[in-house]
Amino acid sequence: MDLSRKIEILSESAKYDVSCSSSGVTNNTRSGSVGSTSAAGICHSFTSDGRCVSLLKLLFTNACIFDCHYCINRKSNSIPRATFTPQEVADLTMEFYMRNYIEGLFLSSAIIKNVDYTSELLIKTLKILRYEKGFKGYIHVKAIPGADEKLIEELGFLADRMSVNVELPSRESLKLLAPDKDPFALYKPMKQITQTKNELAQVPALRKGKSFVPAGQSTQMIIGASPESDHSIVKIAENLYQKYELKRVYYSAYIPVNQDSLLPAVTTDPPLLREHRLYQADWLLRFYRFSADEILSVEKPNFNLYLDPKANWAVQNYEQFPIDVQSASYERLLRIPGIGPKSAQNIIKARKYYRLHLSDLKKLGVVIKRAQYFISCNGVTQPGLIHDPEWVISSLISSRQYETLKKVNSQSKQEQLTLFDVERFEAVKRKEQRYVY
Repeated sequence: MDLSRKIEILSESAKYDVSCSSSGVTNNTRSGSVGSTSAAGICHSFTSDGRCVSLLKLLFTNACIFDCHYCINRKSNSIPRATFTPQEVADLTMEFYMRNYIEGLFLSSAIIKNVDYTSELLIKTLKILRYEKGFKGYIHVKAIPGADEKLIEELGFLADRMSVNVELPSRESLKLLAPDKDPFALYKPMKQITQTKNELAQVPALRKGKSFVPAGQSTQMIIGASPESDHSIVKIAENLYQKYELKRVYYSAYIPVNQDSLLPAVTTDPPLLREHRLYQADWLLRFYRFSADEILSVEKPNFNLYLDPKANWAVQNYEQFPIDVQSASYERLLRIPGIGPKSAQNIIKARKYYRLHLSDLKKLGVVIKRAQYFISCNGVTQPGLIHDPEWVISSLISSRQYETLKKVNSQSKQEQLTLFDVERFEAVKRKEQRYVY
């Protein structure tokens, strides 16, 4: 098989893995080497400041010995198979980089022969890039669960970021849909990476001039292939952040690629809106100081798809509002829809020098259209508003947006819980039309 055909097959197979992000790490280029991760990051993703960056994203091989039901590369599928050599991946990376097409490499792999053999191939590839080619650019590589600890460690000293995909949210689903994988082995590399990073941080002499996974680790969960609730998924993500110090948890809406009685039909649309809500909830965990049990609960385990998780929490806890922005703490300000970390900081800085008015908030970065239902300023609220949760919901969701979301949402009414039923929502919309603002 010629190289161009390999690239076509293995780049297509890699598109289902979304667990890539900006590097957040700087490696200064030394004399005799090429490439730098400084202010660049990793391709086909967005950095925290909104920049889009580019990456050569490949599977080393799609010839897998496993038969995971949800995977396009499962061994029982009749699809074109291909495998790179370590030299081919290294040469491709350098050629693309020298042409300024990419800023780094994202390398994953199916399991060929066994997990240790696959890991050894990845290590050989990265050694050629780092030592023979002198490549100091960004590299994100997948750790192979079940591989020998020494191989995981060696990969960690060669890569900027590593990821270990948990694949499915629960061990029960993994046993059912990925019978060849050991659910307990998935978390072992995560634990090893965390412990090694912490040990090297405490005893710098152990590094011997090398850095170990300087950009941290991430993981991915497939959403919609198994029956877990949104609450259980958010809870798992919270535990992963706390226990393994992950940089990101990625959520991938399941795209039906295999006809299987254990999976949604191939005609089922991916639950993209649900994936979007999970990313919003993930943002609340990482930047807004929410806990998983605040965002969702056992009693209400699924998202209201017509409201973002923060607004949904606010209307369910409407007795805590309005919050006075003149006196509220930073933590309380973050709970207000329409106020983010930056605008909350701006409010705290500004009120040191003068008493705020509602008219000042827009200049400080507050999204007034959303925040007005939940705030007061020196005891004054926006005139003309009706302080009723149902009315607030109908005001936050336009009729056009409501119809659009109904079409986009591919989950059934039974699967995804809405805060209020459709009939009641329509009644509120008719009531809203009687008010003049």
